Amino acid sequence: AEISQTLACFPAVTWACALGSYIAAVYEHSVVLSEDTEVPVSPEEALVLMDKNMAILEAAIKEAARQGAHIIVTPEDGIYGWVFTRETIYPYLEDIPDAEVNWIPCADPGRFAPSPVLERLSCLARNNSIYVVANMGDKKPCNSSDPRCASDGHYQYNTNVVFDSEGKLVARYHKYNLFVTEKQFNYPKDPEFVTFNTSFGYFGIFTCADILYHDPAVVLASRFQVDTILFPTAWVNTLPLLSAVQFHSAWAMGMGVNFLSANMCNSTLEMTGSGIYAPEGPRAYYYNREMENGHLLVTELSSHPRLSPDYPAAVNWKSYASRIEQLPSNNHYFSGVIYHDTFSFTELTEPEGYCSICQQDLCCHLSYKMEEKQKDDIYVLGAFDGLHVVEGEYYLQICTVLKCKSTDLDTCGQPVETAQTKFERFSLSGTFGTNYVFPEVLYSGVQLAPGEFEVLTDGRLISRTSTSKPVLSVTLFGRWYEKDPPHTQQVSP
Repeated sequence: AEISQTLACFPAVTWACALGSYIAAVYEHSVVLSEDTEVPVSPEEALVLMDKNMAILEAAIKEAARQGAHIIVTPEDGIYGWVFTRETIYPYLEDIPDAEVNWIPCADPGRFAPSPVLERLSCLARNNSIYVVANMGDKKPCNSSDPRCASDGHYQYNTNVVFDSEGKLVARYHKYNLFVTEKQFNYPKDPEFVTFNTSFGYFGIFTCADILYHDPAVVLASRFQVDTILFPTAWVNTLPLLSAVQFHSAWAMGMGVNFLSANMCNSTLEMTGSGIYAPEGPRAYYYNREMENGHLLVTELSSHPRLSPDYPAAVNWKSYASRIEQLPSNNHYFSGVIYHDTFSFTELTEPEGYCSICQQDLCCHLSYKMEEKQKDDIYVLGAFDGLHVVEGEYYLQICTVLKCKSTDLDTCGQPVETAQTKFERFSLSGTFGTNYVFPEVLYSGVQLAPGEFEVLTDGRLISRTSTSKPVLSVTLFGRWYEKDPPHTQQVSP
């Protein structure tokens, strides 16, 4: 398969470790899907499909290694696809041992047989001297006396594996926050905090929807203080606030970690958006809804970003906004829905000004000047302070400036990908009750704005210069984890 690619300039690999940096790669994969995931197949038939995808991933891994990458991340579901039942996913699963067993499947293939996928991944890592991160399915027998044990007698887990450059299994992670459609998998009993050390940094790993919750994502970044998060995902873009490149780059900035995100490419399901992100902003990213072929990203990252002189300072997210005493009167208040949540909005009726909007305990404040407001571009300032309850339950505090889909205010909050209006300046802040806030700036065409904005220590998200492209949204996306309901455990069938 043809592989398109994006490179960023970096020094020779022989310098990388000496400079405290390394070469990272992620691969956005257009997965070969099963014709019918409702019909059971034999293990041999399952392996035929997986081999088709493995052949594509192999080409990407070899190309990344040729360019000097130390590690490559591939997507969630990248080896067999999605939307299986418990029964139909089973032939694709392997019994994946804990990394503590000290196993190189490529060199010792019979030790935990049958394991054709583990063996092939191990050999790809070993033969190309590169760390390989992949997502696959794990199966574990369970006893009927275990109340969590399914009637079919085994657990099935959505699982990430990591092989080092010798082909050794160094990490295994079972996804804790399953998406609502993942009925084929079990939740692990407890969240797993999986980390491993390398000569080029300290790594943690989780999967897709895990990023929306406290465990294990926040724990790995805050308590374990990993340098880099590895993130296989099958992310469906949900504009205006949760497109892949937008949210993943913001999370990396908000948590102060490197973040290697490998997404699927599937235009029908609006899946695209992979990136290599640093705490200071994106280093390389890819978003293309028109293409169906894979895409390789390769660039350099700091091995230990917290030691960098450019590492972002700690932010008091409510410091500036809480000092604003009087709210300006505005008659343009109305409600609108963003991804099932009812926001309070106020229209930006002038090309320059100051406005505020409050909901519950959150007040959002905006100072702005548009460069030349286009008459068909309607912008609003929005606030949401509440529990999101669709496809997962989690507490949000969000301040956002966004372009409406049309001049009809009823369309404000609906997905939109293009705009015509640039901003000369903006400053957005909010009275957040949480310390976990992720700053997003998204331009027309679902493009990021590296280097064009900054977060001040008093909690203001401000533009550094006039925006280089028209603005889709400017957002402070807060997660108040302490207000989340308890984790929902899956009921076994």
